[in-house]
Amino acid sequence: MINIFKNLKNYAGFVMVIIALLLVQAFCDLSLPDYTSDIVNVGISQYGIENGILDVIDEDSMNALCMFVSEEDEKFILDSYTKYDNTKDLPSSVKKEYKNYEDYNIIYKLNTDNEEDIKRLKDILYPVEMISYMLTADSEEAVAMQEQIKTQITATMPGAENMSLMDIFSNMPREARLQMIEQMQGNMDEELASTMYESTAIIYAKSIYEKLGADIENIQIRYMMAKGGMMLLFAIVAMISTIVVGYLASKVAAGVGRDLRNKVFTKVVSFSNTEMDKFSTASLITRTTNDIQQVQFVTVMLLRMVLYAPILGIGGVLKVLQNDTSMAWIILVAVLAIIVLVVVLFLFVMPKFKIMQTLVDRVNLVAREILTGIPVIRAFSTEEHEKKRFDEANVNLTKTQLFTNRAMNIMMPAMMFIMNGVMVMIIWFGSKGVDAGSLQVGDMMAFMTYTMQIVMSFLMITMISIMLPRAGVAANRINEVIKSDIVIKDKDTTKSLTGDSTIEFNNVSFRYPNADEDVLSNITFTAKPGETTAFIGSTGSGKSTLVNLIPRFYDVSEGSITINGTDIRDISQEDLRRNIGYVPQKGVLFSGTIESNIKFGKDDATEAEVVEAAKIAQAEEFIETKPYRYQDEIAQGGTNVSGGQKQRLSIARAIAKNPKIYIFDDSFSALDFKTDVTLRKALSAKTKDSTVLIVAQRISTILHADKIIVLDEGKICGIGTHEELIKNNEVYRQIAASQLSASDMDTINA
Repeated sequence: MINIFKNLKNYAGFVMVIIALLLVQAFCDLSLPDYTSDIVNVGISQYGIENGILDVIDEDSMNALCMFVSEEDEKFILDSYTKYDNTKDLPSSVKKEYKNYEDYNIIYKLNTDNEEDIKRLKDILYPVEMISYMLTADSEEAVAMQEQIKTQITATMPGAENMSLMDIFSNMPREARLQMIEQMQGNMDEELASTMYESTAIIYAKSIYEKLGADIENIQIRYMMAKGGMMLLFAIVAMISTIVVGYLASKVAAGVGRDLRNKVFTKVVSFSNTEMDKFSTASLITRTTNDIQQVQFVTVMLLRMVLYAPILGIGGVLKVLQNDTSMAWIILVAVLAIIVLVVVLFLFVMPKFKIMQTLVDRVNLVAREILTGIPVIRAFSTEEHEKKRFDEANVNLTKTQLFTNRAMNIMMPAMMFIMNGVMVMIIWFGSKGVDAGSLQVGDMMAFMTYTMQIVMSFLMITMISIMLPRAGVAANRINEVIKSDIVIKDKDTTKSLTGDSTIEFNNVSFRYPNADEDVLSNITFTAKPGETTAFIGSTGSGKSTLVNLIPRFYDVSEGSITINGTDIRDISQEDLRRNIGYVPQKGVLFSGTIESNIKFGKDDATEAEVVEAAKIAQAEEFIETKPYRYQDEIAQGGTNVSGGQKQRLSIARAIAKNPKIYIFDDSFSALDFKTDVTLRKALSAKTKDSTVLIVAQRISTILHADKIIVLDEGKICGIGTHEELIKNNEVYRQIAASQLSASDMDTINA
């Protein structure tokens, strides 16, 4: 996991922008339920009237309200309104909204929008607005209550039978009115009273506005259009934020993938054969492709979902707590259910993710071996065996993937069951609150939305948490390559390769990593410029290993190798290899043209140098037969040329480089005798000032070498010319006898 987040270090700026946009998106998403609630509660249920604090009120209604409040509260109310003795002086917006303003001599207009003032006005006016409404309304409940109050009052106030309730209250002392109002409020449940006060105040405000000539339907439409417009604006902003976040997340993930591929490739290129043996080619391919794709995909998910989920979840919880609903416990139940589900799934699925990438490696390894070895497989008729081998690797991977996929398939229905169960609980308990008058329908709808957002945030985290373990394994595998210690590396201070190219082996021994025995023991010899030094011996005697020590494909275990007196370990690898023309046992060509392959070691080689190298390597003959000659295409791996042609082009590549040292590791094996002789004759003139080392299996290839070194079981058992060795070295004589005819041996012995 840490390795995944480390990859984002170079993209901190983009990540900060993404987080900022996610905050904007979350703010928009979390605002929408509130607007939905407002549309339902205010726009539909309250006719677009946001609260019962009257924006305008006529004089009679104001006097009626002030009858039921204390002198202090009355003063505060009157101070909160501007009194217009001449209604013609009213603001034009008020005249436009309230058509009947001319029917009144005095109208009051609210003059404050301070939150504290509005809150105090609600505390003062809501109860008295409800009382005033109940005393003047003509509904059955209101009329019954009016009769009951009038009966109680007339029992103690003679002559009140023919007066209206408002007239009766106006003639009562203020203290008596306040006492009666306090008594009526005391009989009501506190929570229910608050809800009833607000809803009745809205109805009272609506009646006042209608009396003043306001178009309630128009007010309602304007309110809903305003709220709907804000919802649309927030939705557009959220959409834009989502699109930009998606773009930036994809850009960052693509950059992370690119950086990792560059790091892995750069590291692998610097690997010696020791590291290449440690990491198989199939594994390195998997790590460079499949593993990096896993990290890249999860990076997108991290930036788009993992960062967004906690923001959305925490914001949803805060919104729910802010609304102060009595159903917050439902969210706790849902979250606990999700956590239990995730823990159970992780206990079963996590072990499988840890082995999945290893199984992918195995499939790639088997597939690569089969594809590259198809000719051999067909020649030995082992197609069925290889099919079974691939099926075994494929089935093992498939079983693991099926297990994890089935776990995912179980998770999604279980999550949906939890979500639907939460919805049912909200509707069940919310409907009871609506029925009791303690909860509004819009608030219940908003709570449902917030709960779904919280659950969805946990769902997003759960889904990505299933992907994270596999990506974490992939990231660790990539990090293993990037952080692997390279056995062969340059010293802090290196020397330049100057002077001639005399190579000296001084008591060199070499042992492969983790091997029990040395492959080479006490190798000591000198190869000088202008001479050809050849190596011959039975298979496994260490010939190729010996020459591979010179370009430092491996480092010696004991002893030293020097060039012109300088230990090759003190020379930078780049400088060392720049002076070596290496031709491996197996000719390796790259996709491109014949010319690009010959110029592989020297990009600035001229056309004349390319042609000369081809002539010396005896490659010109077949090049001239190609339709485009030196511009003819070479397929990947050189599959469109023969083994001999591939070998000659590899030799031409080394010649075109014109190095100080030539290493031919059994590079003439695919050539016929005539071509071999002609090539070596032309090569000797080209390499007269260079040190030439040749590994050969055929005696004929090294007959004229200046020095032949015979290897047997990793040790030197003879050094000399062909004539000297044929007489004095039994191992060399046996090799010669196995390759040369009796007449040739007699001629040599004579």
